[in-house]
This record gives sequence, structure tokens and C-alpha cells, in this order.
Amino acid sequence: MNVNPLNDAESIRQQRNLTSSQRKNNLNTKEGVVVNNLIKDKEYTQCNLSDTKDTYIISDKVPMPKDLYHDNNKKFDKKLIPLSSVALGVMGSITLLSLFLNHSAKTAIGLAKEKWLPAVTRNVQLSNENFQVFYQFVSNPNRKTFIAGTGVLALSAMAFMGKTFLDGYKDIWVKRKEADIQKNLQENLISVETQSFAGKMQIIRSMLSKYSTDFEKYIKQDGDKILPNFGKRRNFAFPFTSKENRNTKNNSNTGSILLGLTTVAGIIGLGFLSLRNLSKSKINLQKNCEELKDGIRQIVKTSTDKTKDIDQNNLEHLFMASESPEEFVKEQIKALQWATDEEKEDLIKKIVTKIKTSTTKVNPNIGGDGTPKPAFNSFVDDYRAFFYNWLLDTSNPQFKLLFLGITGITAVSYGGKLAGDAIKEVQVKKINAETELDLQKRLVSTELRNFKSKKDAAIMPLVEEFYKQVDSGKRSSEELKTMAENILFEIKNGPPFVYS
Repeated sequence: MNVNPLNDAESIRQQRNLTSSQRKNNLNTKEGVVVNNLIKDKEYTQCNLSDTKDTYIISDKVPMPKDLYHDNNKKFDKKLIPLSSVALGVMGSITLLSLFLNHSAKTAIGLAKEKWLPAVTRNVQLSNENFQVFYQFVSNPNRKTFIAGTGVLALSAMAFMGKTFLDGYKDIWVKRKEADIQKNLQENLISVETQSFAGKMQIIRSMLSKYSTDFEKYIKQDGDKILPNFGKRRNFAFPFTSKENRNTKNNSNTGSILLGLTTVAGIIGLGFLSLRNLSKSKINLQKNCEELKDGIRQIVKTSTDKTKDIDQNNLEHLFMASESPEEFVKEQIKALQWATDEEKEDLIKKIVTKIKTSTTKVNPNIGGDGTPKPAFNSFVDDYRAFFYNWLLDTSNPQFKLLFLGITGITAVSYGGKLAGDAIKEVQVKKINAETELDLQKRLVSTELRNFKSKKDAAIMPLVEEFYKQVDSGKRSSEELKTMAENILFEIKNGPPFVYS
């Protein structure tokens, strides 16, 4: 018989909290219990009757489970459909992307130059201090950069080894605390497992007492002759033969239709509300544009030779912000008193071109001059950068103070974070152990009910067969006695087993 010694909750709980060697010894012990119960004990528990059916309480007609011959093999594995769909979908997306790129190339032909996207400088960001150091080695090799770079690399190595040591110390400390927590959990689980073990043994004793008393009602001793007690069978209900009344309801599409109508109505309503809000925004934006145009008119009226530079700059920004039409720009620029006709034409052309242009160039201090070639920038957020600066100019005490202060803050912050993480992990493990202990205590009653239910599932068919034989009156009292003894033996030594 193939018996898995991990079929009950008590075993699962024990296995989860044992070490590898403990788990191996535990399994060997339980396998020995199974062998003793199923094999060795049978050698000393022989029935004196020759009728095997009576010995093993075998019914006349017991059909096989209907699922025994159910063929679950499928000719086509539908699980491959999603994989195929993903592969075809990805390749289809690539095809669509190639079509899009082809369309983009065609669109660029004949497009006005003011609509073209600007060229972008490829900025290489040196945000890592070690990368910045090597860049300085290559681009500016001199005594100072080599001394500063070597110092930064040495500091990086020291910081890495210190971090490695602290991380290892933290892991060791957490592991030791975890061992203490597991030790305490094992100690506390002793009482829980004892309670579960005692409860299962009590269930077995209770079942033995109950069924031995029940069986005695049907076997009476009259002198040396044992007579069956027919006609006084107790009310017996096999808990697993009753059929559940399941109320099957026809699936109705009414709910789905109502949900669909509600969704559509909600989409329409929200869309209408969005359009209404956009209309209000357009009105507000239009008012703002009119206010900007009033500001333009006021600047044009008050502009003089002394303020022409500032006024010209402000007018350019206001025209752009108000998205003024070309006619309005010409009207206002021509009204300027200090500008010549040529200056007015140049200014009108400049402003109209800016308004029509879709993009603008990025600030060269940030993104370069627009040349599509690599540009290098260094924005470093690293404590080692201050050490590098100090080594470049050791005569500056502020560089030294910046390095010491920021490095100290970085070290303290990392150490504090490491200590906080270690304490947090230990506290979480403690709480998890307490939660596990509380869960196992709460699961004792569930485990006992599960054990009792499985015992009933194994015993009830045998008890049912016993009472059928009693009612038939075809069995002798000695045969009934043998059947009763075998049922009691099955209760005591049969599955599910109790492991200690």
C-alpha cells in the first residue's frame, strides 16, 4: 500500500518548522508506523474464520468510482493557443511599426521647414562619480586629476568593503535571531501538537467505545450460545449517502443587458460632460487671449526708443502666448512709433515665423547646440564628488569640510538604515512566528474535525454493511462478532494514522 505520511495537518505543520535532518528522521519514523500498522500488526491479528468476506467486511456489490474510467486525454492542447497568439501578435506589431515608419518617411517629404522637428544632441550623462573620474583621466590627464581620481577609487573600494562587512554582520545577526525565534516556536508548538495528538487519540477511544456498545446490542449471550438481536436496529444514517439539494437557476441575460446599457449611458454622459468642460475652458482661454491682446495694445501705445528693447522682447512673448493671427501682428507692429519700415517688416516676419513654428531648440546650456553628435555632461549626486573636488584643491578648507560633512552624513544614514532594516526583519520574524503559533492553535479544532471526518469516511461503509447483515438475518452470531471485531480493529489501527 502506498501511504503518504504527510496527509494530515499535524504532519504538514511539523514539516514546515523542521530542519532538513529533523524532517528526514520524522518521515522515517512515520513510515515505520505505517509499516507496523499495515503489515506487522496483521501478522498477529488473524481471523479465526475462513470466510474472507466476513474478515474484511466486503459488501456484495460495490461499484467502482465513475471517474475511474473517465478519459481526460485531449487531442488538442488549447494551452498552446495563447503562446501562438503572442508570437503572431508581436510579429504583427513589428509589421505595423514598419508600415508606420514608411508612412512617416513619406509624410516628411514636402513638409515646411518650420514644421520640422529640431535636431537633438545626444547627451551622455556622467552621473556616476567613477565614470566621471575615468572621463577626466582620458580627457584631461594631469597630476591633479590622477591624484584625485586615484583617491576617489581608493575611497570607493573602502566604502564597498565596509558596506560588505556591515551587510554580512547584519545577515549573521538576523540569522541568529531567527534561530532563537524558531527555537521558541518549536517549544511553543509542543503543547499545540500534544493537544492535537491527545484529541485524535480521544476521538479513536470515543469511536471504539461508541461502536462496541452499539454492536453489543445485536449480539446477546444465552449460556454458551450467541444469538443475534434482530428487529432492534438503531436509526443509522450514513453521512455521505445523502444528496445535496442544489438549486439550479437558469442564467439570465437581464443583468448583463442592464449593465451594458448603464455603461453606455455612463460613457455618453461623461463624454457630454467632458465636452462641456472643454467648451468652458475654451471660453476662459479666449478671455485670457483677449486680455493678452489688450496688453499688447497698451505696450504698443506706450513704447518709446528708451524701452524698445524690453518692449520688443515682451511683444514677442505676448504674441506667442496669445497665438495672435498674422493680421493682428502686422497691425500692432506697424503702429510702433520708434521702428522704421524695414525694422517693422523684419520684426513681423520673425514673430509670425515663431508663431507658426511647431518646435523650438532646447537651451544650449542643458541640451547642447542641437548638433546630432554626442555631448558629455556631469551632474553627480555622490559623496565621492566632494572628495574629488578636495583633492583637486587641498588648499580650500571648505572643500574639506564639505567632504567630511557629507561623507559623515552618508555613512550615518547607511548605518542607520541597515540597523533599522535588521531590527525590522527580526521583529517581522517574531510577529510571523507568533502569528504561526496562534494559527496552529486555532487549527487544532479544525484538524480534529478533519480527522474525525476521515475516520467516519473509512468506518461508516463497514458499519453500514454490518447493519445490512444484521437486518438480513443470514449471518451467524459468530460471523457478526468477527465483523464487529474487524471494524473495531480498523477504528484503532486504520487510516488516518496518528503520529507521535
